Amino acid sequence: MLRCATFMKKPPIDPAIAQASLPVRFRHAFLFYTRRYDWLAPLLLRLVFGYFWAETGWAKLMNHDGFTERFVNWGIPFPSLSAYLSGATDLVGGVLLMLGLMTRLATLPMIFNMIVALALVVLPGVSALDDFVELNEVLYILVLFWLFMAGPGRASLDHLIARRFTPRA
Repeated sequence: MLRCATFMKKPPIDPAIAQASLPVRFRHAFLFYTRRYDWLAPLLLRLVFGYFWAETGWAKLMNHDGFTERFVNWGIPFPSLSAYLSGATDLVGGVLLMLGLMTRLATLPMIFNMIVALALVVLPGVSALDDFVELNEVLYILVLFWLFMAGPGRASLDHLIARRFTPRA
């Protein structure tokens, strides 16, 4: 039984590569193994980033009065409702990110949450571009945007569901 090249233990030996210099052979082997394990980076990012958001959402929901008071101080409209929505968005979105389930859809309210935080809370204190690019909220938005555009990767429920329901040719 022939195995797919993706699951080969060693890089295929190409006669041209076998005769090449050591740096070329090293590059060939390096690219082979990084492509073979390209599912690992999105998985680790989703697990850690999703856990961060789930934990943040849980804290907002368990300390609702404290977060409502913060939202009042920041001038966020409907502070009690906004605190609940923000906490639920973070908690549910974080869990969905960890699972890789509805990943692209889950990132949209999370990005909106961060844009609101950025616009209403953080940006009034920013006076220079250096200060802006060093904000955590900017990094969060960019990571969420990357997940929205790239998707969750192969080690996700989204990928499993897509494979299950996509007709095979």
